[in-house]
Amino acid sequence: MHANGSDISIEGETLMRIVAFKQKGQRRLGVETEDGLVDMSVAAPDLPNDLAEVIRTNKLGKLQAAAKKAKKKALVKRPAKLLPPIEAPGKIICVGLNYLDHASESPYEKPDYPVLFLRVNTTLVGEGEAMIRPRCSEQYDYEGELVAVIGKKAKHVPKSRALEYIVGYSVFNDGSVRDYQFKSPQWTSGKNFDASGAFGPAFVTADELPKGGRGLTLQTRLNGEVVQEANTRDLIFPVEELVAVASEVMTLEPGDIIVTGTPAGVGAFRKPPLWMKDGDVCEVEIEKIGVLRSPIKDEKPPKVKRAAPKKAAAKK
Repeated sequence: MHANGSDISIEGETLMRIVAFKQKGQRRLGVETEDGLVDMSVAAPDLPNDLAEVIRTNKLGKLQAAAKKAKKKALVKRPAKLLPPIEAPGKIICVGLNYLDHASESPYEKPDYPVLFLRVNTTLVGEGEAMIRPRCSEQYDYEGELVAVIGKKAKHVPKSRALEYIVGYSVFNDGSVRDYQFKSPQWTSGKNFDASGAFGPAFVTADELPKGGRGLTLQTRLNGEVVQEANTRDLIFPVEELVAVASEVMTLEPGDIIVTGTPAGVGAFRKPPLWMKDGDVCEVEIEKIGVLRSPIKDEKPPKVKRAAPKKAAAKK
């Protein structure tokens, strides 16, 4: 078993930071090294270019070994575009009201059982890519959160062993369209607008972080001003309990992610409310993982096809 509580079988050392990026129109994986970012499509073209597949096939060790042996030609100075670390998670399990201070600032009571809801893949954008405020609402809110990534199939996992199933961590901005979120008791609508949630910039293996991702400072900044600041040790339901509870309900699979909840300071409960708008920049930083930076853009109006002008009738 590794120092962080994980016994996921990975050959060799597991300390690693991985990003997904697009270069020359292709999705690629990059491993951060002392020499720079290694393009794994050059260093190890036989390995999967999808992180979920790398995890599922237990090839993180091979990925790291190849990155260590990579030649200079495999180094990338600056990726054209960063993508979510996992392109299409099988499940995006989100947790509401998981910090006591956030539960206290909201109209809800402290939960006795994790408040779980789901996101879909069309909501995801990568680091530096715009989070989109929908045309139908001005109530677009930020939520900085820690992401835990499932490393192996999990069902009915006891809390005492739950961290064995976590392979790594990342950062999330759970952009929420509040008026749509509160249109009904279910939060699905407000949490699933296209391109509303940012994920990244990197996937960090669990051994790089404290056990359970605990004790990390989380800070959200809107246009440089700190709007949220907390520590992951203050989660009401820590990562291991979230894995245990979720796996009682559904089978968790490699590459699934758990978005663990946000602390106090969200825009909806400020007086006056503070909403993200076109031109803003929102940053979520988690200690030892990185900074997730997102420009905010308004949704573009739909393109209207104009009818072709009628041709004048030919004279007889």
